Amino acid sequence: MSRILVTGINYAPESIGTGKYTGEMCEWLAARGHCVRVITAPPYYPAWKIWPGFRRLWFKREGREDLSIIRCPLWVPRQPRGITRVLHLGSFALSSALALAQSILWRPQLVISIAPTLATAPAAWLLARITGARCWLHVQDFEVDAALDMGIVEAGPFKRLALSVERFLLRRFDAVSTISARMMARLDSKGVAAARQVFLPNWADIDGIRPLDSPSVYRRELGIPDKAVVALYSGNMGLKQGLELIGEAARELADEANLFFVFGGEGPARALLEQLCSGLLNVTFLDLQPTERLSDWLGLADIHLLPQRADVADLVMPSKLTGMLASGRAVVATAMPGTGVAEALRDSGVVTKPGDTNAFVDALRRLTHDDPMRQRLGVAAREQAETTLARDGILLNLELRISQLLEGATTAEQRGPIDSTTHSS
Repeated sequence: MSRILVTGINYAPESIGTGKYTGEMCEWLAARGHCVRVITAPPYYPAWKIWPGFRRLWFKREGREDLSIIRCPLWVPRQPRGITRVLHLGSFALSSALALAQSILWRPQLVISIAPTLATAPAAWLLARITGARCWLHVQDFEVDAALDMGIVEAGPFKRLALSVERFLLRRFDAVSTISARMMARLDSKGVAAARQVFLPNWADIDGIRPLDSPSVYRRELGIPDKAVVALYSGNMGLKQGLELIGEAARELADEANLFFVFGGEGPARALLEQLCSGLLNVTFLDLQPTERLSDWLGLADIHLLPQRADVADLVMPSKLTGMLASGRAVVATAMPGTGVAEALRDSGVVTKPGDTNAFVDALRRLTHDDPMRQRLGVAAREQAETTLARDGILLNLELRISQLLEGATTAEQRGPIDSTTHSS
């Protein structure tokens, strides 16, 4: 089988975001008989603090023969904003380049670079060219566009340069994949040839996450009545989520005695959300929950909350959405019409415009009192997960595309079913 090198800043045991999907992909490929080497960082996301047991000033090897992992040192800022975020990514780009150089003698047949961060793409591409390997770039989000549009980085006169460098890199790879139909369209706009584009959506663990037949054990632990309605936000509490909206909604809906909000997660925006919810008796905050309790955790929700800022629409597809759908619960999200999130929730959720607190509150109030509607949306969500988000189906198509790439298949006719852009997520 193939020797595959994967480089990306996030990896297991991070259980949310890009690290979750990269880790599951590599484990799956290794189980299929491929020899996989991963170059990554110590886990630090979403708390932006390196986990205990992983704090080292030098490289660390772990894993096994079929799946080896090289952890590269990096600097993690307390406040990931502007220049500190750039330095953070740059520190990993530098340390991972050393590990990539060391992998020349390993002679991979395929090099996969995961974005974020695009900062590692040049070294990954160079390694592929030196060793004669094929090179693949997988885009979980368009970090350059997001950083510029959200004001995380004030590019000024360098904006055009940053976008030009990104465009140059994207066009160098033998294959470029991304996770939604709208993000595929953005690859077109950035000049990636259609024959090199691959549609690779994130998947759901439809076996591990299932609709609950009885109330979640979390209700008893949190003192929430079985008949109460729970609105749950779970995951990264970062800048892209626009979390102030759910804080404002919780305050507006404090009069709904049967509605409870549970916010679980970590990240730089949590402190602001806690401040907005200060004194509210209908709100509970928790940290990220153990992966082995994920089905009970997501099943706590009667309504999942998916806020998102308008300026990141179609630059990212929230990774948490797959678990929400698999749990068979209704979703209330913010997204502009026609965006990837809006299309994904066409039959399984209620979508309001980003920043429209009144519309978001009205949607939550309506679903709180409309049990049949919640049930209908939840059933549709589970059906969508089962038919479009099954992990093995998506990764089997990935493996097929890898085989075609290594065999030299580059024409659009040879791309196979993984390239279908009709996927609902």
